[in-house]
Amino acid sequence: MIQQDTKGISLAIDSRHGYAMLLMALGSIAISFGGLVQRHIEVASSWQINVYRSLGMLLAITVIISIQNRGQVLTTLKGVGRYGMLASALLSIAGICFIQALTHTSVANALFVLGAIPFFAAALARIFLGERLRRSTLVTMLFAASGLGLMVINGISSGSGFGNLMALLTAVSFASYAVVVRYRRRVEMLPVLLFSSLCIILISVGVSGGDLAIPLNDILLSLFWGGCLSGFVNWMFIIASRHLAAAEVTLIMLLEFALGPLWVWWFIDEVPSRWTLVGGSVIIIAVAVRSILELINRPRPQQTPSLPL
Repeated sequence: MIQQDTKGISLAIDSRHGYAMLLMALGSIAISFGGLVQRHIEVASSWQINVYRSLGMLLAITVIISIQNRGQVLTTLKGVGRYGMLASALLSIAGICFIQALTHTSVANALFVLGAIPFFAAALARIFLGERLRRSTLVTMLFAASGLGLMVINGISSGSGFGNLMALLTAVSFASYAVVVRYRRRVEMLPVLLFSSLCIILISVGVSGGDLAIPLNDILLSLFWGGCLSGFVNWMFIIASRHLAAAEVTLIMLLEFALGPLWVWWFIDEVPSRWTLVGGSVIIIAVAVRSILELINRPRPQQTPSLPL
């Protein structure tokens, strides 16, 4: 009888783990279309895109928080705290720089640079949280840095150095945000997304001088990008990450960085440069190999079937 119960628990855990893997994969595939959406925006400037994209995110996250907390949005927001506000500021910087990167360099350049986020996060966690780095992580970081260097140097020579710099700032800001959230694990993620959206809207409106008059097509694409591709997908990631190891999350996120350049290559013929492909391949292979090795070697913790999905 005990064996049957244990088997049932194991099946429940495996089912939830598989469901989380599927959610993470579907979310990564969906969000990888962001670069293609941006390329179909015809008139809007990067700051105008930021306004409507963040508005879409704001609406989506507000709906999700309202449903999850039975309309108690304000009560949920009050529990964020100062570290949550810091995380919101870092996420705002990442969001603004990301749109600047896509505007001033190729989608491949921007996404491949973002592939180095796990290693920036590992380095920052070592500095600020005292988390020790394994030798394998250090070796992987060196390979990723070499790939990143190839892309940045090529970007400078080809006139897209500013876009690569913005992608680099995006990666560093997002990695810093991840470290803050790791430090304060009780910080609720969804209110952070909401505050960062508000911050981006206010900054973008100020920089654009309040000029929000763009074609309806651009507005709808920006709202779709922020509300569906970013808002609801981030919610899916939060659900999935409860049941996945860090290595599994990192590995599946590679789908976004690998597929994003392919969509713009196939659909609008934005061909990445040779050095972009070489450098990006080095980053992705480094992350993939490191994640696979971690999955193979990590001990499997005892899990309980009571974790809500």
